[in-house]
Amino acid sequence: MELKIPPAVIFLVFAGLMYLLASFLPFGYFDFFGRYYLMGVLLFFAAIVAAWALFQFFRLRTTIDPTAPSKASRLVQGGIFAYSRNPMYLALLMVLLVWGIWLGNAFNTLLAAGFVAYMNRFQIIPEETALLELFGKEYRQYCLNVRRWF
Repeated sequence: MELKIPPAVIFLVFAGLMYLLASFLPFGYFDFFGRYYLMGVLLFFAAIVAAWALFQFFRLRTTIDPTAPSKASRLVQGGIFAYSRNPMYLALLMVLLVWGIWLGNAFNTLLAAGFVAYMNRFQIIPEETALLELFGKEYRQYCLNVRRWF
């Protein structure tokens, strides 16, 4: 791995940056009808996606450590992994979007996009390289069939 920073730490850093942006940027505030319903729906789906992904890892008895993908014993391709190669990162993104909606500053969407860019460059691409070395042709075919995020 290029960086050994756990994705949960990266998530917290971006959440903190979103808070600072919302606190100190004097414009960009928004509010809309149904805001809290949207937050609830996003949180619900984030919880489902994360729980489903974790369940599959535990059921197949493979590692959930994102800083050591070479420890993976099985390639998880079913369930939620048939729709997203990175459902746990997708769940983190959904929680960041909820946080941004809660804070009510439209510019937080830029930080959410920054989270995606950072995760792609420093976490997902190195993970994919390690998994390609570990699972070879099977992983390459999986990548052709399933999108990175959703």
